[in-house]
Amino acid sequence: MSDGADELRAELHDLAAQTLALVEWLGASGAEGLPTAARRAPQARRGEEQAGRPTAVSARPALGTTEAAPPARSAAAATAATPRAPVDRADALARLVSLEHEVRSCVRCPLSQHRTQTVFARGNPNARLVFVGEGPGAEEDAQGLPFVGAAGQLLDRMITAMGFGLDEVYICNVVKCRPPSNRKPEPQEMHACLPYLHEQLALTNPEVIVALGATAMVGLLDWVDAGASAPGISRLRGTWKLYQGRIPVMPTFHPAYLLRSPDKKREVWSDLQAVMRRMGREPPRPKQGG
Repeated sequence: MSDGADELRAELHDLAAQTLALVEWLGASGAEGLPTAARRAPQARRGEEQAGRPTAVSARPALGTTEAAPPARSAAAATAATPRAPVDRADALARLVSLEHEVRSCVRCPLSQHRTQTVFARGNPNARLVFVGEGPGAEEDAQGLPFVGAAGQLLDRMITAMGFGLDEVYICNVVKCRPPSNRKPEPQEMHACLPYLHEQLALTNPEVIVALGATAMVGLLDWVDAGASAPGISRLRGTWKLYQGRIPVMPTFHPAYLLRSPDKKREVWSDLQAVMRRMGREPPRPKQGG
């Protein structure tokens, strides 16, 4: 009996923490109400896992030959329904583990000389939704997981506000080693690491990708060599693009930018609402009146 009570208390504690994160994010974003998906009981999520969705794991992907991304399509084409391509999940999960080990020993670019450890991913490798960022910072380099510092805590609140559990998404970066002083990755560093990301996404096989910031956007859309001629994130955020002609991508601001410019949270929340709609989830109601 005590085991059941302890499990119930743990579930209630987790639910309260998720609800608090949701309220904090929605308050900063100017929305009210809860996403309908956020009201699902923990038992429902466990039922999905038992039905075939694996629980959250931290993995690191492997190298593979990938096609160059085609030119970005129109918004109408990008928002067209694109079913997930069939992937053998057992083989994919095994390959992700193998790929993680390959990344750990990678010395393809100078970033390997400065890292404490590589940073591959966190979350559910069978998730429908994947978030891609730029690269590890100091906290990530120390812990070996992406988005665990202040920006990561904000990202977790964003995800919870969308009605997703942290075990329902997958989070990774374009580069797997920390650039010195958290600088932007150089093009040659991105080119060295992008094959890992491409295979990572082929194996996770998401329905939707959120590109967090300009570096993630240009990496996913094959604009690394465009330099200053590539459109900026301020111009493209909120507009659907396609990754490799197949997976819808929503570019938005990086959480680290939101920490410096909290007034942009409302724009990011608009982008995340579009993602929710694309995935069949009902966004919270906007505030009424002044």
